[in-house]
Amino acid sequence: MNTSRIKLIIVGVVIIILGLLIYFPGRKLARGHVNYMTAVEGHPLLCTNCHLYMLAEGPIAKMVNKDYYSPFNLAVSNDGSQLYVVAQDAGELLIIDAINNKVQKHIQVGNHPHSIVLTTDGKKVFISNQWSDNISVVDLPSGIVTDTLKTGNGPSGITLSKDEKYLYVVNTFGSDLTVIDLIKKQEVKRLPAGFDPTGISISPNGEKVYVSSRRAHVVPYGEPIITDIMELDATKNQISEVHGMLDAYLMENISFTPSGDLALISLIRPKSLVPMVQVERGWMMNHGFGVIEQKENGRIIQLLIDEPNSYYSDPYDIIVSKDGKKAFISSSAVNTISVIDIDALRKVLDEYTEKELDFYANDLAFSKNYIIKRIPTGSCPKGLALSPNGSRLYVAEQLDDKIGVIDTKTLEPIARLDLGGPKRITVARRGRQVFSNASGTFQNQYTCYTCHPDNHEDGLVYNMAGKDMGRNVTNTQSLREINGTAPFKWNGKNQTVYKQDGMRFSTVLTRTEAFSFPDLDALVSYILTGIKNPPNLLYNPTGELTASQQRGKEIFERKVDNFGNEIPENGRCVTCHPAPYFSNFQFEDVGSLSESDDTIKFDTPHLNNIFTSAPYLHDGKAKTLEEIWTLYGGQDQHGYVNDMTKMDLNDLVNYLKSLRSAKYESKKEKVLNASSR
Repeated sequence: MNTSRIKLIIVGVVIIILGLLIYFPGRKLARGHVNYMTAVEGHPLLCTNCHLYMLAEGPIAKMVNKDYYSPFNLAVSNDGSQLYVVAQDAGELLIIDAINNKVQKHIQVGNHPHSIVLTTDGKKVFISNQWSDNISVVDLPSGIVTDTLKTGNGPSGITLSKDEKYLYVVNTFGSDLTVIDLIKKQEVKRLPAGFDPTGISISPNGEKVYVSSRRAHVVPYGEPIITDIMELDATKNQISEVHGMLDAYLMENISFTPSGDLALISLIRPKSLVPMVQVERGWMMNHGFGVIEQKENGRIIQLLIDEPNSYYSDPYDIIVSKDGKKAFISSSAVNTISVIDIDALRKVLDEYTEKELDFYANDLAFSKNYIIKRIPTGSCPKGLALSPNGSRLYVAEQLDDKIGVIDTKTLEPIARLDLGGPKRITVARRGRQVFSNASGTFQNQYTCYTCHPDNHEDGLVYNMAGKDMGRNVTNTQSLREINGTAPFKWNGKNQTVYKQDGMRFSTVLTRTEAFSFPDLDALVSYILTGIKNPPNLLYNPTGELTASQQRGKEIFERKVDNFGNEIPENGRCVTCHPAPYFSNFQFEDVGSLSESDDTIKFDTPHLNNIFTSAPYLHDGKAKTLEEIWTLYGGQDQHGYVNDMTKMDLNDLVNYLKSLRSAKYESKKEKVLNASSR
């Protein structure tokens, strides 16, 4: 046997031995790793699930993902021949030939556009850019952006005054309303507008504007929530009244009947205080609409669109037909349009007292009195628009990149206009569809999106107890940019998003079968790669700190108190909240436990974009950042604060509000580290 053959045999034996070592011990180690990550034993051993589809940036991420349009809201030209579609993910206005189903033009607008309004002459549209804090003014004949108007923070719903001299813009992140003089092309007034407002509508006579909120007022545990509807006197551009909608929130949009006698608002009625494990005994979420009667001593009524054993979750848009006979509500979680008979609705309002209607606001069987049709749509229907003659209803099918077309007479789908987006559904895109769809929950009651609107959090406190009413209540946490922030939940029991949204989600929240492995892989991929923080344009638009914020940063990082005494390491803010996520991911006791809580420590939350996440603390008892220390930090367990003046606290809070996305902080750290070498 020659030397080369012996070497070849040795190499072969070594390869076999290495292969056996890799296959048997390696497979066992891999199996243990996957079991730990997923908290189950049967999940497939696929490295690509975590190491390919969980990448948010870089060439591989670009290779496995696609750029979609994600139509959100839309308008129709005066002659009905064109559609103007807000493509939210692309940051574009799409002009569509509605006759030949063809995209005629792509017009780049701002970051994360939200809503659109068309002038009466049909020559101009205004588009709110929620992540740019401005309005794009598009000249339709030329197809170019002719102007950009500054707004407040997070512009969403928009409408024109009757004479089109003013543009009213709802600022979601700033919780206010901007009034823009279109002759001066500038903001002339800013008014408070509830909490996290989005929807806006002007009455047919042009005298009244309603603005709907999504978040409820923070109230003590056990008290009913109230969410605001702001009423503006459009003749004076002054607030005339604030209406409180009891036991309702997430009021996305508003529409008046053509006669102006009713205003209709989409809404959700949450039952967040019912223990989550008893979802099959009670209704965790009901979905419906509010009615504001436009007359002296007009009532505010709530009615459901749900029915027994079937829920129509996450209602978004609501629009009334041109003849005033029907109203249409898009339920994005169940891919359905519910049709309301307006005459039947008026009959209900006439025949029942306010007390009786309060009772029927929780009656699933009552919707048969006014719901006349359920129309199927594509994935995640959002904005609605009617053709000028009212014969066609157009539906923005957000997660299919299509526009559905419905015949308003037959109430049947008749076409779907393709926007030309990618044909391949990526893993993350499939995850977004799962995130927004209620088919995985008990009787379609809610989605991930319901408690995490805009991939954030709804501001409510939920009873997460296994069986005991009122114990261990917790404030919903944001899902924005949580990749790299494990563990999850306030108690940190879930080491990965796989466990959070797999085994735990089905056991505690949905009370149904767990997601299939492919759907769970897709959901986790979307949560870890597809959810971004909006830029902090309110408190830190450029990355440069104000003088107050800089002083607050020094307090945040200080080692010595105002009297010259050294602060213990565990009493320094920066110890538990270091950049870039402003969390050390450890468990701490900051003295925030209530009598109704089990004795545990809490996972330290990250603080990026914390200004958007009120209320605060694990049970939401702090309405503002200030209350964390003024009401609940007296024992110096949550940082050393009792030596601080009111101005010190103001500076600290101003600094906390300046904290931005972790990706900015990571870049900043790299620069600082490089400069210090």
